[in-house]
Amino acid sequence: MLLDASLPPISLKDVPAIARAAEKLGFSALWTTETQHDPFLPCALIAEHTQKLNFGTAIAVSFARNPANLAYTAWDLAAQSGGRFILGLGTQVKAHIERRFGMPWPESVTGKLREQITAIRAFWDCWQNGTKLDFRGEYYKLTLMSPFFNPGPLLSLPSPGRGGDGVIPIYIAGVNTGLAKLAGETCQGFHAHPFNSPRYLREVILPAIAEGAVKSGRKREDLQVSVTAFVATTPEEQNFCRAQISFYASTPSYRPVMALHGWQEVAEKLSAHASKGEWGEMFGLISDDMLREFCLIADEADLAEALKEKYRGIADRLTLYLPFTPGEKDAFWQKMAKEFNV
Repeated sequence: MLLDASLPPISLKDVPAIARAAEKLGFSALWTTETQHDPFLPCALIAEHTQKLNFGTAIAVSFARNPANLAYTAWDLAAQSGGRFILGLGTQVKAHIERRFGMPWPESVTGKLREQITAIRAFWDCWQNGTKLDFRGEYYKLTLMSPFFNPGPLLSLPSPGRGGDGVIPIYIAGVNTGLAKLAGETCQGFHAHPFNSPRYLREVILPAIAEGAVKSGRKREDLQVSVTAFVATTPEEQNFCRAQISFYASTPSYRPVMALHGWQEVAEKLSAHASKGEWGEMFGLISDDMLREFCLIADEADLAEALKEKYRGIADRLTLYLPFTPGEKDAFWQKMAKEFNV
């Protein structure tokens, strides 16, 4: 089990210092997110200011982009970093795709994401191996690649984390079984949504990944499961996690996580409050039992062992849902990294 870090939502000028600190403290990878900033721009700075640290998007919104955009950007970042880049994609939800990005929501979420992944790899195969670009699907028809637009092959690419097929590793994110099956079938990794529980991952997500892997003649071990874990070592962190959990649990498409634990009615109440913008009403609906299920509460000294125990047999990579800020809790982060990555 490897310990990674997540880049907080910061300006680009602050990225180099955080990247250098993440590498120095011993993290295995540094992930960028698509919340308040573009997820790819920081990656160029991470590549420039580190030598060994793997990095990638967790996630970039795939339905806000086309396969060519994603293929070119990932190619350049892999080339710049000598193969340390991991392309992490997520679909987001319908409201954001249509109303924030102004893009159409597909009839089949897994169908379009599968096609995007296959199309991206068609570009890469063309550039790396000289194969003719000839991809024809329901959403995309890609048949034109003249030498002027061909970046050429990548050389000397150590593959971060079970890369293999497709030159650059692709991880996809999800909450429900459809995307987990797709990851098992065709990807090198799966980003489990932060709103998870070990029971949900073990009983729902891992079997779906395994089912998808079998379909392609693969094994569960052929891809990495990356889990972002809520943890709290202080009362203040417990309050923060309770608020975040209430936000995630209000999303209708994430309701199966609550339903597995018998908390369907609470999820419906949270959704009703969220639809009215009543964010302050949601915090108190997350009971102590819910908090303990979705968040690991432990002393700092015991956190590493508690995490290993909680996610043993589930996670290959682990990221804490805590902001990593150089100069704050450096001894804690260094100790955690050594516990996992050495």
